[in-house]
Amino acid sequence: MAEQTSTSDSGGVYEIISIVVQALLLAVVVRTLLFQPFSIPSGSMKPTLLIGDYLFVNKYAYGYSKFSIPYAPNLFSGRIWEDKPERGDIAVFKLPSNTDIDYIKRVIGLPGDKIQVIEGVLHINGVAVKRERKGTYNDDESFRNSEVPVYVETLPNGVTYDTLDLSPRSEGDNTKVFEVPIGHYFMMGDNRDNSLDSRFDVGFVPLENFVGPASMVFFSVKNRTHPLAFWNWPSDMRFNRLLRGL
Repeated sequence: MAEQTSTSDSGGVYEIISIVVQALLLAVVVRTLLFQPFSIPSGSMKPTLLIGDYLFVNKYAYGYSKFSIPYAPNLFSGRIWEDKPERGDIAVFKLPSNTDIDYIKRVIGLPGDKIQVIEGVLHINGVAVKRERKGTYNDDESFRNSEVPVYVETLPNGVTYDTLDLSPRSEGDNTKVFEVPIGHYFMMGDNRDNSLDSRFDVGFVPLENFVGPASMVFFSVKNRTHPLAFWNWPSDMRFNRLLRGL
């Protein structure tokens, strides 16, 4: 009887270990090839994305590059099963100057485009992008606690989104003409006056550097709340942003 009990206990332990290993392998596969979670650390994509948002990025939408598999050796260049980003996509990419750093911005310029900002108005290939005043954004979670003008932009392909105009005289409101090289993209944050993007040191982003488009906000807490501080969730969770598609 003792031997039976010992064998049974041993089998139970092995079964638990097997289940745990399978679950871990499945999680690795999902994270590597399908969906990867990211958090928003800055306000450069306000009002679309907020500090404290946690989102899923679709890793197969653009195909796979050497940056798709974390800590993998440099096995190949370019992308396999490639599908190109579209204008207006919110996408995560590896910073060209330091590929250890992830950025998230909106795709504004495609390969071959000419991009310029004049008096705060975005121009694509010499044509001003439609821009309409929508109202104000009250950022009650920042130290400023001020109302910021909101403008709706409509890209040539019909994609619309809100942008913020913190200052009428910011450095990025008047730029030179940027000619996007073949195989590269021009990225901008929706918070136009508080975004380090392709107008500045980020530069043009190679297709190879894209991780994928953001697909959904699955969790969101106020920007000074730790996500694991569950005792603060009732007061600090942004319930209206949970499971929000992008």
